Amino acid sequence: MDTNAPDTAGDPLDELDDAVAAVAFRRLVRHLRHRHDAQNIELMGLAGFCRNCLADWIRDAGYAGDKAQARELIHGMPQEEWKATRQQPVTDAQIAAMEESLKKNRVD
Repeated sequence: MDTNAPDTAGDPLDELDDAVAAVAFRRLVRHLRHRHDAQNIELMGLAGFCRNCLADWIRDAGYAGDKAQARELIHGMPQEEWKATRQQPVTDAQIAAMEESLKKNRVD
């Protein structure tokens, strides 16, 4: 079990039909694939998660693939290709924003 997952007891989100949730999740992933201008470091700085986190979360949820396969699924290509063609250099300000953002992540 993911020890970083929040306590969801009584959360109405758990009543959302899995098929509806799956469609929304796929739409989110496809959106992120399209918006490669939204860098992972920026996502981490703003929201405390990124494409790689989504890959980890699907593995936590039972995806049978390894880490590289999960990241390829989310990125829409092998992670090394994504890094080479999409990832921009990281700035000190982006790292600082990410570190501050991660402090806000819920750890239960």
